[in-house]
Amino acid sequence: MVNFDTDVVVIGGGFAGVTAARELTQRGAGVVLVEARDRLGGRTWTKDSHLGHYLEMGGTWVHWSQPHVWAEIGRYDLELVTSPEPQRALWMVDGSVHAGTPDEMFGLLDDGMTRLLERSREVFPNPFDFTPVTDEQKLLDQITVDEMIGRLGLDAEQHDLVEGLWGLNFSGRPTVGAFTQALRWGALAGGNWSLMFEACGTYKIVGGTRMLLEAIAAQCTADIRLNTRVRRIEQTTEAATVTLDNGRMLTARQVIVTVPVNVLTTIEFEPGLPADLMSVAGEGQASAGLKVWARVRGSIDGTCALGPSSSVLNFFLPEFELDGDSIVVAFGSDASRLDVCDRGAVEAALREWLPDVEVLAIDAHDWVADEFAGQTWPMLRPNQLAAIQDASGRAHGRVRLAGSDYAQGWAGFIDGAIESGKTAAARAFTALS
Repeated sequence: MVNFDTDVVVIGGGFAGVTAARELTQRGAGVVLVEARDRLGGRTWTKDSHLGHYLEMGGTWVHWSQPHVWAEIGRYDLELVTSPEPQRALWMVDGSVHAGTPDEMFGLLDDGMTRLLERSREVFPNPFDFTPVTDEQKLLDQITVDEMIGRLGLDAEQHDLVEGLWGLNFSGRPTVGAFTQALRWGALAGGNWSLMFEACGTYKIVGGTRMLLEAIAAQCTADIRLNTRVRRIEQTTEAATVTLDNGRMLTARQVIVTVPVNVLTTIEFEPGLPADLMSVAGEGQASAGLKVWARVRGSIDGTCALGPSSSVLNFFLPEFELDGDSIVVAFGSDASRLDVCDRGAVEAALREWLPDVEVLAIDAHDWVADEFAGQTWPMLRPNQLAAIQDASGRAHGRVRLAGSDYAQGWAGFIDGAIESGKTAAARAFTALS
């Protein structure tokens, strides 16, 4: 007879793990949640920064088109605020910076973005439920978003803007981003690219994402163990045994694994997970970009910028004004091209856009180099969709996978993490019965 330490072990304390633990404990299940970091949150992290304001190092924005996170915000009566609306736009074509109004820049984006996503609702009629992956989806999954942009016949200015926007969306180069990922996001926004863009960067939680994370965690009675890394998960017909890095073992009836796909190979599974999923984990996803905050001297008067993914920083926006200075958030598609801890390097990258800008201080976290992340937000490469969808939609013995990487809907967002955590918890609880 097996002596169980708990009903369920949840591995990973991001939004998916904390949500799953809340759902299970509120139904009466015993849960041990283990997290390798010294904090909860995973790839969301609200930091009290030395720049003078709390900052989001990772995931930030939420939207009313995202049903799971929006319901949680209402559940806990959290307050929202919008990011500042840009007053002036810069865009780059062949290395030359152009200036105009945001409406002018969006007008240049409209034709290419509209045509790129015009079949999104047809290909993904229900983007919250498309398992098993259809033959057409598999066919389109062989194509990169860069290839599809190239087929549109756009002029250089339109092309660089559309390509740059997808470099921003993928947190990576569009040459390695799957076209199906773009179609999924488009379908989730009803085929409307401007609504999709709004969902990616408009509403924020007052006080940061930690306000929602703490509210969920407060309703969870799991045994939460930080600074605890998992080395191995072994299953038998009777139980699952989780081996921790300190050599201790936890025996449970069910295990929910919420680590990012890019670090799935750091855990030994016996029996192993599906070969096609582990192939995706070995290849890695497309998101290899960066996010950096900079406090710059003076105001930049609501200036935003968007350039091709080849730019070191291909997007920035002022998020806060503080004592006459601007706090700017900037993104790039290739983390290897910029040391986000080097103030001078960040200043040089911003000066490609604003030649006279003076960067006083910076703050950032390198998620690609982070051993517990290995990527920024999850975005798939070509030929990865079917393996991810199949792996997320079924149990692997006593093991279930959850996280934004495996979301049916808004994969890459907090909403997807919450959705996936809820689903995994419901199925694990059913299995307990």
